[in-house]
Amino acid sequence: MRNRPRASLGRILQDLGTTVLDVAASPGDLDTEVTGVHIFDPLDELIVPQGGIVLAVGVRGAAEICHLIEHAPSAAGVVVKLPVDVDERVRATVLESGVAVLGLTRAASWAQVAALLRSLLAEADLAEPGQEPQGDLFSLANAVCALLDAPVTIEDRSSRVLAFSGRQDEADPGRVETVLGRQVPERYLRMLDERGFFKQLYQSREPVYMKLEDEGVINRVAVAVRSGDEILGSIWVAVREPLSEQRQRALADAAKIVALQLLRERAGADTQRRLRADLLSTVLAGGADAPEAAGRLGIATTRLCVLAAQLGSDGTAALAADPARGESDRQRFCDALALHVAAIHPKAAAALIGSIAYAVLPLHSVGDEEARAVRVAESFLARVGPRHAANIGVGRLAANLSQVARSRADADRALRVLRARDTIGQAADYPAVHFESLLLQVADVAAAEEQTPTGPYQRLLDHDAEHGTELAATLRAYLDAFGDVNAAAARVHVHANTFRYRLKRLVEISGLDLSDADARLTVMLQMRIFGR
Repeated sequence: MRNRPRASLGRILQDLGTTVLDVAASPGDLDTEVTGVHIFDPLDELIVPQGGIVLAVGVRGAAEICHLIEHAPSAAGVVVKLPVDVDERVRATVLESGVAVLGLTRAASWAQVAALLRSLLAEADLAEPGQEPQGDLFSLANAVCALLDAPVTIEDRSSRVLAFSGRQDEADPGRVETVLGRQVPERYLRMLDERGFFKQLYQSREPVYMKLEDEGVINRVAVAVRSGDEILGSIWVAVREPLSEQRQRALADAAKIVALQLLRERAGADTQRRLRADLLSTVLAGGADAPEAAGRLGIATTRLCVLAAQLGSDGTAALAADPARGESDRQRFCDALALHVAAIHPKAAAALIGSIAYAVLPLHSVGDEEARAVRVAESFLARVGPRHAANIGVGRLAANLSQVARSRADADRALRVLRARDTIGQAADYPAVHFESLLLQVADVAAAEEQTPTGPYQRLLDHDAEHGTELAATLRAYLDAFGDVNAAAARVHVHANTFRYRLKRLVEISGLDLSDADARLTVMLQMRIFGR
């Protein structure tokens, strides 16, 4: 029987984000296992088992928070409506008991957070990898349609259709086009934006009636779907006249239910991805737990090759300015890689670990497995190139799970060489870049030990720094051109005679003997290792 993934307090907070719950006072480590959700009732005896989360309904003020923690010392955390009164006594009680204090957004109901937490702890939401989360947005859309007697769509912030009800044929051609394309057409988005309807929608907490007055277009009523101050999406209803007050209230209530479902699905999807990443990390690390993790992922255990793929745009100013977009791009890239390798072998697996998408690819015994893995990587890069500019490092073949860690290290090193080359859209296996990788490792050791260049090369660097010359660059051009003065002069854009003069000067200053093969090798290696 497989063990269920452990639901820690920190993991739950990561899945939900800070929109719903945030940490008001922490004992430090949030790795406490969460076992259940309990609602505080001052009229009942408070019995909280180890790891329970207590919903502190009606609890306010530092004194009441401390009293509750003292009577529930085995809890993982207590949840209090914001703003949370945290003073020195509360902090001391939290540190002494190990019970975290969490703040719940004012806009969320206790029923919502109880249902959401219980769904995260439920077996269904932490299903095995490969199982789809069970959502019922389409059922909700049909229920709202029945309540309002009008066709309904549920859309995300980008106006992509998440679900729709029946009776769409009663709406206008624009709605039909929206449902078929699962996206609101650009011309309608532009029209709604120009008329200020989106601004009204996202500023209001009540349904907004939109009188479109265009030929062949039915009016709309829409309501934003919110979780606290975060807008998750919207519900759109095609109507011919404004809704009655009763139906407006029904639509507003429906938005709260849809918000809960969207949060459940988002948390479930995040949990699935994290679970797959945790399991694949275990496989890549090797060790005693690797066979069980491989079994849960359903991947092969022999003749494997690890691919390490990374978007070339990682770390750029654009992604630094919008980290959420960067994370979304990386996840879509990883999803594409997972689909690609799964199409090649049903027992392949991929997951995003940090900024790198790793894939474990089983290979048949045909004699050129590593070359085939490179071809798989190149094929993937060719397919996603227009959308995702990336590099892929390919590790050596692992005959069994115990060798996967080595293959992963190989793939990481090959990927690093490609980054050091400042290339993009390339795949390389470790044997092809072995020596370059060794030089980078030597450079790491030199940097860690704070070593610096020595001998003739150091004298050139000192002279350049003091006099503003470029003798080190002259030497690099000469060595790169195998001693061809004309080719080297062209590289640094000077006349050949000027280059010969600089070459003579650098020999005089550094004492380097260019006729000595060992001396040339020494200075070339220093250039590569110290990167100057």
